[in-house]
Amino acid sequence: MSRRFAHGLVMGKFYPFHAGHQLLVRTASAQCERVTVQVLANSQERIPMEVRAGWIREEHPEVNVVTGMDEAEVDFDSPTAWDAHMQVIEALLDAPVDAAFTSDDYGAELARRLDAEWVQVNPGRVGLPVSGTAVRADPAAQWWALPTPVRAWMARRVVVVGAESTGTTTLAQDLAAVLGCPWVPEFGRQWSAERPGGLTAPWHTGEFDLVAREQARREDDTARTTPVPLLVCDTDPLATTIWHERYVGERSPGVEAFAATRRPDLYVLTSNDIAFVQDGMRDGEHLREWMTARFREVLADQPVRWIEVRGSRAERVAQVRAELDRASDLPWWAMRSA
Repeated sequence: MSRRFAHGLVMGKFYPFHAGHQLLVRTASAQCERVTVQVLANSQERIPMEVRAGWIREEHPEVNVVTGMDEAEVDFDSPTAWDAHMQVIEALLDAPVDAAFTSDDYGAELARRLDAEWVQVNPGRVGLPVSGTAVRADPAAQWWALPTPVRAWMARRVVVVGAESTGTTTLAQDLAAVLGCPWVPEFGRQWSAERPGGLTAPWHTGEFDLVAREQARREDDTARTTPVPLLVCDTDPLATTIWHERYVGERSPGVEAFAATRRPDLYVLTSNDIAFVQDGMRDGEHLREWMTARFREVLADQPVRWIEVRGSRAERVAQVRAELDRASDLPWWAMRSA
């Protein structure tokens, strides 16, 4: 099918990528034989450029996504600023374009400088009222406008960890119910019941690598579909490193390296101040004090906020909610470094 243009350009920060950007890309794809999407970032922004490019590639495999650093001042009334931007934009093009697709009015000057036609999509954002500024200011209010990979990246994650029979699963379920968000069950418990040789067979490092990665996959899948920008996780790969110590007798550099690539927004450690309950699978009552102390050491040595909760179910939930309330005024990106 013949299209109106041979080569179309969509460019922006995509900070983050949202439904308005998707409309631009879809419109360009419908009207052009080929489309180039340029992700232009600067060093002050907190979402990595390649992460943004990955979102677009996942959502729109039909377009060519390229990236470039653009540190020039954003001043559409300044010819000097325009010259600087165009140096980056033109360097990223592998062929001339004959159409530039934008929502904002700067598209007229962009098209003129590219000797292309300007196609304005959703002018004034009247038809689709969303912007990157609005998303960054209040992700919850704009959650409807975010594609699934963006939701997975932006959703705040609360991870509950603790020694055996200290109420981690109970607290994760209670928090999810109170906060109105999904929760991710512990895969390690499922694996313990299903693993070859059962509970009595020796444990191997490879099993913990499997558990950590499957737990992470399930967490990410849940984050992609959460209806609110929050989810609660019953354990994570960092906790798996401690279980590796407990069952193998030493640390696992591989599992620890994987855990270091995944940082939630808040860790919640369940104290061992409640009675041990035997459910037929547990064998670590004598190690609860050691494991709780080890969790404290590990959590204190990593960059994520963490708290230890004690008391009844209601008291534990209240302690987590108080911590989340204290962080509620932080920007969406700040909990991990506050």
